[in-house]
Amino acid sequence: MEISARFLTLLGHQLAQFSDRPDLRSLVVYLALPGGDGKPGLIPVGHWPRDDRILPAVDEDRSLQLPSAERRWLPLRQDRLLLGALRVETAQLPWPPSLSVRLQAVAHCLTEARCFDLDNQRLQGQLEGQDRDLRLLVHQLRNPLAALRTFGQLLKRRLERDPENRSLVDGLLEEERQLNRYVDAIDSLGSRLELDSVSAEPHPLLLPPSLSSGQAQPLQERLDPLLQRAAATASLQDRDWFGPGWRPDWSGDSGAVAEILANLLENAFRYSPKGSAVGLHCSQPVSQNDSQPGQLRLTVWDGGPAISLNEREAIFERGVRGATSEGLSGTGVGLALARQLARSLGGELQLIQPPQAVAADLPGEGNAFCLSLPSDQPAR
Repeated sequence: MEISARFLTLLGHQLAQFSDRPDLRSLVVYLALPGGDGKPGLIPVGHWPRDDRILPAVDEDRSLQLPSAERRWLPLRQDRLLLGALRVETAQLPWPPSLSVRLQAVAHCLTEARCFDLDNQRLQGQLEGQDRDLRLLVHQLRNPLAALRTFGQLLKRRLERDPENRSLVDGLLEEERQLNRYVDAIDSLGSRLELDSVSAEPHPLLLPPSLSSGQAQPLQERLDPLLQRAAATASLQDRDWFGPGWRPDWSGDSGAVAEILANLLENAFRYSPKGSAVGLHCSQPVSQNDSQPGQLRLTVWDGGPAISLNEREAIFERGVRGATSEGLSGTGVGLALARQLARSLGGELQLIQPPQAVAADLPGEGNAFCLSLPSDQPAR
């Protein structure tokens, strides 16, 4: 195991505090490390007073292996594991109690610091291994995706005179392109994660740049494939699907908006009871102040039982799942991601009950997740 620069800096500060003790001749810190021959030994890593001397390992200096009245050894020990030792050379015996307390405190501090150092290195090694495995999986995942694209294009060519089924193949090809976007996002997450840079606060659940470009793009380009997927899902589940009667002419970060809607639609189809209707409603009320178009509202609704009062805000927290998700797969991340994305776009995501509170022609029972967005979002 290596020795971090942080540990060495701490070591120097700990030893330098004894400059007020003329009764101390020297302090040397040893760590249990492999020597030049690969065998473990106590290797010096710092000493006081500081000078340019190169000190030998303990097993290379026979004088250190002999008893001396002016020398004391304080072990750096974690349970039964010897991590190192602090060697104290003094000109005054016995030690004053205050000096003994200070030296013991230094030995304890260095022990804890070395434990943290070793844990950090072990975890960093695990992260690097996971990163290598992830890169390999991403590389291998591209092969079946390329095959899906090839087969899809061939199938589309054969269905040239069958426009109804040809549109289904278009949907499959769009889903393949979306999968490729996810793979590119994973692949572009950057260099390995450094533990020293990890904040204690959780990071916001925002999309990688390759999924949310920040460029102003028409929403309809991303909305059409979602509607095709929703209609196909409803058909397979034998439930009613109500698409929007009006499609907004909105431009902004359409990739992020599509991610929000995809999460909401997936939740509606997965967690609402069988047979209950699902729909997407789009509206853009006129602003009361200046008669200009107000916020765009995209509402994903279902006709299932209303989410209970004590869960209506909790389900937007990371890792929290509602009672209707019991026994079903999921991570509790979708709604948290969707709300944070909405707010990053200057909008909001909220649960409204019943859907009829959003528009009079929607059901009088159920749940409506309403995404509000600024009328137009400039490129960022």
